[in-house]
Amino acid sequence: MPTEAGPSSTHGKVSSRVREPKAGSEAAGVDRVDAINQVFAEFEFAYHNQFHKAFADAESLAIAKKYWMSSLENYSPQQIILAAKSVIRSQDYLPSIAVILRACEQGTDLFGLPALRQAYLEACGAASPKCEQHWSHEAVYLAGKAAGWFLLANEPELTGLPVFAYHYENLCRRVINGEALEIAAPEALPEKISRKLDKQETRARIAKMKRELGL
Repeated sequence: MPTEAGPSSTHGKVSSRVREPKAGSEAAGVDRVDAINQVFAEFEFAYHNQFHKAFADAESLAIAKKYWMSSLENYSPQQIILAAKSVIRSQDYLPSIAVILRACEQGTDLFGLPALRQAYLEACGAASPKCEQHWSHEAVYLAGKAAGWFLLANEPELTGLPVFAYHYENLCRRVINGEALEIAAPEALPEKISRKLDKQETRARIAKMKRELGL
């Protein structure tokens, strides 16, 4: 049966105009907007009549893309694209968002990568020493380390999750592209212990990092 589909919008949101997929970028180098546009382009090709019946005009297509964008925000662009391709190969009907969500979870499982928010909560709640904990995937530890353990422990989710997501999605992309990630053994303690930053200095560094990430 025809599905609910995803929306687009102008002014920085998903555009109702479906862009052409970037050559050679099906599994890397795309953001979530690109991923949604690519998925809808492939749906149009694979389910032509059903697609145009479900999205008879630009407005309905835009609303659908916007809805899919919000529903799939916890998945990386690569997971979304791979899930859609998997569904297209196995399903005769234009899929609903529920079908794609299940496919995203299954695709994540294939790589052993937890969903974004699950990974974020795991990183936030990990005990110390971090490198010696049993992680669901190396990408979770490495994303937490890159985001900063102090930030994850002290900043609200509204601030911490976007920083963690930036690093985690990059790492997921590397895993999906075949890279094996490793957690390096902790280095031996230096003979001279560096001075620990106070809270004011640490928050200043966090603020600088957020500015650099555009948060």
